[in-house]
Amino acid sequence: MKPQLPSLLLCLLLLLSACGSVPAGASAAVPPPQEAPPEPPAVLEEPAVPEEPEPPEPTVAVLAVCGDAMSHMPVTNDAWNGERYDYARIMAAAGPYVEAADYAVVNLETTLSGGPPYSGYPAFNSPDDLAYDLKVLGFDLCLTANNHSLDRGFSGLSRTLDVLDGAGLAHVGTSRTQEERNRGIVTADVGGVSVAFLGYTYGTNGIPIPKKHPYAINVFNTDYLTTLSKPDWDRLAADLEAARAMETDLIAVMVHWGLEYKLEQNRYQEELADFLFENGADMVLGGHSHVPQPMELRTLPDGRQGFVCYSLGNFISSQTKPNTDTTAVLTLTLTRDNETGEAQVTDYAYIPMYMLHRAEGASPRFELVDIHAALDSGETGEALRQKLSKALETCRSVFGEERTGGE
Repeated sequence: MKPQLPSLLLCLLLLLSACGSVPAGASAAVPPPQEAPPEPPAVLEEPAVPEEPEPPEPTVAVLAVCGDAMSHMPVTNDAWNGERYDYARIMAAAGPYVEAADYAVVNLETTLSGGPPYSGYPAFNSPDDLAYDLKVLGFDLCLTANNHSLDRGFSGLSRTLDVLDGAGLAHVGTSRTQEERNRGIVTADVGGVSVAFLGYTYGTNGIPIPKKHPYAINVFNTDYLTTLSKPDWDRLAADLEAARAMETDLIAVMVHWGLEYKLEQNRYQEELADFLFENGADMVLGGHSHVPQPMELRTLPDGRQGFVCYSLGNFISSQTKPNTDTTAVLTLTLTRDNETGEAQVTDYAYIPMYMLHRAEGASPRFELVDIHAALDSGETGEALRQKLSKALETCRSVFGEERTGGE
């Protein structure tokens, strides 16, 4: 019997279709490939703007200035403590203000010519201890050009500078050699502000400058032995030109001038100050009157700030004429703009001081007194309070009302 091929084929087809069957109603078409989701639009960033650098902080420094340091014989004798001449105890009240400054200057109105014996007015010669105690107190620079510089001749002038060198004190205004005079401008770093210091005197109490040593002392009058009325404008201008060439931030001129015992400057001082400012000085620091004279911070024609103090009076002395016991520690605020490089005196203040004279035999007999500290003390007697109040009134009437200093 022949096999039923159609039936067999039909069974085979049914078997194959069962293995690959598609559910009813489903499509047998292949699904399309899935597309990737679209990328988000790019965010455009602003170009980075460089930050402005902070302007540099200004440099602010303090210069302290004191008046005439004199050692009349009563002061010299009082300084002796049995072992040495102790001036530190006489000047101690000024110490905190001098030491706190970045730099401090004083007029040394005596010679250190060697001794004993020592002497006072009219031909000064003081113990070397004075220089060392000025250094310990905090001073950095002494003006040595004044009317007593040649009291003991050229040898006394030279030895004075030797002693100051030994004490570590800079000096300006007198010279031992021509070379020293040629580099006679002292430059100092005052708390980060560079200052050039020059020093002069009106005369020498009629003592001629030695012909062998014409460089010995900076005298600003051509008629220093007679009428004292003809400034050497050419010399001053040349010296200030040399100071400007040093390109320091500021220039200070320390000058011994004016009339003794006068509470006001004269026209001669004013004209000289104007000339110094016109030729580049920023500070004019005067002395010699032995009493206070005015001070002011002024705007100069070229826009700079100029400061002048005509006199601070005596720093230490035993003088008894009116107001010779009244003085102050002056502090100048020096500011350099580190963005422009310009510097100027931006402010000033003063601390009123009084030179107390006790009765002979007291120890210490002479003592510099901080007027405000003494008035605030409950231990100050009524008689002294009256003297201090009068001295404070003098300071305010001459120097102007007290200022706090700083910017």
